[in-house]
Amino acid sequence: MRAHCCQHVSFEGLGSIEIFLKSRHFEISYTRFYEDAKIPNLEEIDFLIIMGGPMSVNDEDKFSWLKKEKEFIRAFIETNKPVLGICLGAQLIASSMGAKVYPNTDKEIGWFPIEAVTSDEKITFHFPMSTTVFHWHGETFDLPKNAICLAKSKACYNQAFQLGGHIIGLQFHLEMTKQTLHEMVLNGKDELIISPFVQSEDEILSISNTHYLSINQLIDNLLLFLLRQKFS
Repeated sequence: MRAHCCQHVSFEGLGSIEIFLKSRHFEISYTRFYEDAKIPNLEEIDFLIIMGGPMSVNDEDKFSWLKKEKEFIRAFIETNKPVLGICLGAQLIASSMGAKVYPNTDKEIGWFPIEAVTSDEKITFHFPMSTTVFHWHGETFDLPKNAICLAKSKACYNQAFQLGGHIIGLQFHLEMTKQTLHEMVLNGKDELIISPFVQSEDEILSISNTHYLSINQLIDNLLLFLLRQKFS
């Protein structure tokens, strides 16, 4: 099986997701848009993962590849194969499906809790009622048509959504490891202006090893949910 990762900056990679995929013998390919915008054929990919980045989905004038990427995401979604979008990746899914992406009232950077939004739908992923996750975003989005909200926070209501049985978008990061977190902080220090929903560098980096394990287990569970037909 082949997983393809859309990566937008060098310092926002797969993190613990790479460990999950390699342990299940996935071949991993990349489109690194900061180097080359070459996109593979749809039939070559079994699972699409769209990572984060500091740009906006609306920055097509600055990043000409954004339009091409949205077209690719929309076409891949039509194949009914699983898709996971994280932060910018979730916003790209929303934008690709016709939803608006725009500045949130507050930036949200640091470790803050999300709350599960319950649904009557049977085939949806269920988050814990409350869990603390890592955020780094200044924008939010409207839900795509027919999408279901899965999680919310005080700073931003649409924190996670599911579209159909095989597409999930997350505003937050569950894939964080010590290394990936250090890289994000190193490259984004200028955004760490303390406010109710922006933590200091020391606060961000002081998270315990136990909590890394907790969020990585949660992303593993989510990946197993998305890939359930392949592992059933």
